[in-house]
Parts: sequence; structure tokens; C-alpha cells
Amino acid sequence: MIERYSRPQMAAIWESKNKYETWLKVELLACEAMVAQGEVPKSALKTIRAKAEIDPDRIDELEKTVKHDVIAFLSSITEKVGEEGRYLHMGMTSSDVLDTCLAVQLSRAADILLADLDRLLVVLERRAGEHKNDACIGRSHGIHAEPTTFGVKLATFHAEFARAKRKRLEAARADVATCAISGAVGTFAQIDPRIEAAVAKRLGLSPEPVSTQVIPRDRHAMFFATLAVVAGSIERLATEIRHLQRTEVLEAEEFFSEKQKGSSAMPHKRNPIGCENICGLARVIRSHAHAALENVPLWHERDISHSSVERIILPDSTILLDFMLTRFTKIMKGLFVYPERMTRNLDLTGGTIYSQKVLLLLIQKGMKREKAYEIVQSAAMAVFNKGGSFKKAILSHPDLSKRLSAKEIEACFDPRQFVSHIETIYKRVFNEA
Repeated sequence: MIERYSRPQMAAIWESKNKYETWLKVELLACEAMVAQGEVPKSALKTIRAKAEIDPDRIDELEKTVKHDVIAFLSSITEKVGEEGRYLHMGMTSSDVLDTCLAVQLSRAADILLADLDRLLVVLERRAGEHKNDACIGRSHGIHAEPTTFGVKLATFHAEFARAKRKRLEAARADVATCAISGAVGTFAQIDPRIEAAVAKRLGLSPEPVSTQVIPRDRHAMFFATLAVVAGSIERLATEIRHLQRTEVLEAEEFFSEKQKGSSAMPHKRNPIGCENICGLARVIRSHAHAALENVPLWHERDISHSSVERIILPDSTILLDFMLTRFTKIMKGLFVYPERMTRNLDLTGGTIYSQKVLLLLIQKGMKREKAYEIVQSAAMAVFNKGGSFKKAILSHPDLSKRLSAKEIEACFDPRQFVSHIETIYKRVFNEA
């Protein structure tokens, strides 16, 4: 992943040095377990631990000749360790090391992403509290529908990200945190299953119930599908902000610093570049989820068609989502919100947004729904086409004045009735007492 979108803690997980150190840790833990089983001399493990060193340059040099990364790695270690190096990798296959290391890396990456989500949830809850009662128009198909509040808007996203954390990413982490040290085709033909169990315990992983030569890739596909869903949720809120920042809407706006520039040509521009950036990155993560799904159907006990794909999508997806969550949390912290503009926009359609209240009141008074809909829609379309006040159109309508009092009609145009159940929503989302 390019440096522009990389944060150090997440990027470090995927650096070659960390990968090789984790490979060595897996090999040493397996060797340690074999010592406990009486299969490897204790003195040999002591020598290996004392002399084993990671030399990425030497590994790369050896791989150019042997064309196999794990063999190059083992050879580089054996060069340092000497005779006792023969006890490394006994009964194991390359994927035992690779996939167990991958489980460690993905678990650590998931922990960072979970912490990122926690920080975003804190900000969303705070901002939802600040704007709990700031009335704004709700839109469907991009068109004015009925009043809501900006706080309720943010509450919907808080609930979505809470689901992403508790029901999806935590589950995906558990699903992918599996260890396989089961030999060439997963049958433990040359290695005791107790070795796998011991290594898994030390690494905080679960043994894969049944592996082939690799851990089945449905686990990884679900993990990356989950990342794609989280990215989609970020994009959904980023898209909302982009619309709300449009000049003719301007209900919310990304923070714009004093010396920030919006355009090389137009000094007046203040663009939602953070949200646009996030929307673009979400597309990349979604494409990686598709690639992960393609990795599921491997041939027989294993082929390596998934390997080249994973070298790209594993670091890139986790690094990108970490960046997206961090940047978006900052955007939400500094988001400018304009309640007065929301109030102004509520009145743009001459009160037609209260049409459903009038419709329901007519039905309650005994008018057939079809007839009531026809009358209310006709009045609304007249206002839509010619302007004016929808309330006045209803008050002056001869068929409606016979059935509804002026007081009843006035009550239909009270925006507070549309948000009378906000407390219920907030209790559900934020578990308020």
C-alpha cells in the first residue's frame, strides 16, 4: 500500500521483517511442543533460540535461487543455527507456517480496526447527542420526504457501525484466528495433532478442525467481505455528508482550516475532499472482497492461485480500512453543522412535507383512502407547480373544510409530532436509561 494511505501501526503488521519474525515464532513454538513430546532434544531448541536470526536480505537472495520463500527462510535460519537447524519444520508443510502466521496478522489487524470503530462510535454518539433535536428534512430518492433530526440521522449510523463491530468484525476475527499445523494434506501424517494444539494455544488461536494443505479460504473471504461492508457503511455516511455539503443544501460541511485551499483555479471553493477520498477507497476494498471470494475454490487439497492475490489484498484492505476509519472519525469530529439552514430547507416545498398527516386525518374521519389521496395530492401538486402554501390550500379546500376543523388542520403542520418518538430511538441505539 502506498504511504499516503498507510498508518504505521497497521502497516508494520505486513512488513517483511514482522512476517519473518512470526514465521520463526511459529517454528520455535512447534519445536518447543516437540520437545515436550520427546521428539526434539531440549538442547537443540536452546541452540536454535540462541542462534536463529532474521536476515531479510539473505532470505531474498536465497529465494532467487530456490524459488520458494519458506525454504529460503529455513535455509537462512539454518545457516545461522548450524547442525541443530535440522529440527525445524519437522513434519510440517509451508502452509502450516504461512497460514498460522496469516491468522496472527489478521487477528492483530482486526484488533486495530475494532479500536478504530470504538473511536468512531464515541464521536458519533457525542455528535448525535449534540444534534438530537435539530430538525431537518428527511429525504427519499433525494427528494424531501418528512422531518427528522440530524441527531437521528447520526443515530442510524451509530447503530450501523455498532453492528459492524459486535456482529460482524468480532465474529470475522474469531473465524479467521485459526491455526493449522497438520502437514502436507492436513492429515497429521508426519506430525502429532498435539503440536498444533500447543502452538494454537500459545498464539491465542483456535486449531482448524480440518484443513487440507491450507486453512480453507471461506474464512478469509468472510473476513474481507466484512471489511467491505464496514467500508460501505463509511461510504454511506460520507455520501450523506457530500450531499448535505452541496451549495444549494449546505446543512453540514467538512471542516475547512484557515489556510486550506479548495481549488487551484477558484479561490472560493470548499470541497468535501475527505468524504470523496473515502468513497473512492471503499471501491478498492469492495474489489478486494470479490478477489477473496475468488480464492475459495482451490484445487483439491491446495493450489497457489490464492497466494498472489493475498499478497496484495491482505495488507491493502486492512491498511486502507484503518486509514478510512481514522480519517472519517476526524471528519465527524470537526463536521460543521448548520441547523438554521436545515430549518430553511424544511420550508422549501411550501409545507407539502406534511401531506401524510392530512391524508391520515382524512382517513380517520371516514374518507376512503383513494379519495383522500387524490385530494391531498392534487393540493400538493398545485403548490409544487405554482408555489404558495400547502396549509392554505388545505384550509381553503371545500371538501376538506367540511370534514376538518381549522384547528385539526393546523395540528397537521406541527413539525414536533414527527419527532415525538426520538427518545425511544435513542434508548434503542444508545441504551439510555
